Amino acid sequence: MTAHENSLFEGQVIDERTEITIVQLCRRCSVEIELVHRMVAEGIIEPSRREGDMLYFPNSCAKRTQVVRRLRSDLGVNMAGAALALELLDHIELLQSRLRSPGPNL
Repeated sequence: MTAHENSLFEGQVIDERTEITIVQLCRRCSVEIELVHRMVAEGIIEPSRREGDMLYFPNSCAKRTQVVRRLRSDLGVNMAGAALALELLDHIELLQSRLRSPGPNL
C-alpha cells in the first residue's frame, strides 16, 4: 500500500441547527467581522442570539455569507445587490421545492 492509500480523512458533520460564533463564521467564510455586521444591518443574515458583545448564528448563515463574499469579490456586487440576489435565490429555491412536492403547486 502506498502512503496515499493509507491517508485518513477527517471531517465534521455540520448540523444546520448548530450555532456558530461570529468569529467562527468569519473564519469559515474568510470574511471580516465588519462585513458580517453589515450583512446583519442589511437583513441578509440574522443572529440567533446575543450574549454580551458576542453574536451567535445558525450554520445556515455560513452559506449565505459565502454567497455574499463571492458576489462581492467575483462580480463586484454591492451589499444591496447581494441582498437582492439572495432574496431571488431563496424565491427560486422555494418554487423548486413546490414543483418537487406532490399535489397542487399553487
